[in-house]
Amino acid sequence: MKLQNIIDFMEKICPPTLAEDWDNVGLLLGSRQKKVDKILTCLTIDKAVVDEAIAEGVDCIVSHHPFPFHSAKKWTTDTTDGTLLLKLVGAQISVYSPHTAHDSAFFGVNRQLAEGLCLVDVKPLYEGKLPATRDMLAGLDPEEEEYLAGTIKAGEAQLGTGRIGRLSEPKKFSEFIAQIKDMLQIEGALAVGPDDRLIKTVAIGCGAADDFIGEAARRGADAILLGEARFHACLEARALNICAVLAGHYSTERFSMVILAERLKKEFPSLIVKASAKESDPIRIV
Repeated sequence: MKLQNIIDFMEKICPPTLAEDWDNVGLLLGSRQKKVDKILTCLTIDKAVVDEAIAEGVDCIVSHHPFPFHSAKKWTTDTTDGTLLLKLVGAQISVYSPHTAHDSAFFGVNRQLAEGLCLVDVKPLYEGKLPATRDMLAGLDPEEEEYLAGTIKAGEAQLGTGRIGRLSEPKKFSEFIAQIKDMLQIEGALAVGPDDRLIKTVAIGCGAADDFIGEAARRGADAILLGEARFHACLEARALNICAVLAGHYSTERFSMVILAERLKKEFPSLIVKASAKESDPIRIV
């Protein structure tokens, strides 16, 4: 199978037009005509992921975060990125990144978080112009596809950035935090707001999305789930009377690459696809 087939699938479920203007998504390394037998998904390409991909004879890495993340004028072994890039080139491993297109996709990272929290009436926090269609649900289990297809009418629902929805039953902020920790299987999280605040409407922004706080407050959210936030953004949340849970950049996005690996396997049964077993969160709770 050619890499272009994988790209076509990724662009169907994560349309590049959903990506933020500043982002760098799509095929970042390799030839579209390359023959692909093995795919590795990961959140971020680092030394552990590259070594794993080479050891397992992977043809393509689908990494949520672009690699390289920052542009550079030189690619040498004097830098970490340069070393990794040269190893990937030497092993003829391609790299594809959906990043913010995946964040905002119909069943992308933010919608997956909303489903994990059992939110209802889920909508984009910032509405876009691209209509949601059933084609964007390719690679899901039939039951899940039917359920999600029922939440839209093709051509009417608009996709966009972030998500906002309601809990089926209001709960205290402390209970909401416990729900997030259980969903993401994390030991702890940072929080802004009082434990006894009643939470009903919830906004979501995976990864580093603290610029969503103002819009979430404007839309009437009682709380927002983020991966991380700057100190002054937390002060802004408190001033706007919106609670915030900072569950970790890695934790709010890494799980989605396991889901993506499963979708790729269902769509392309002849391929060997797995999520990285070697990558890990560089931040730990002490």
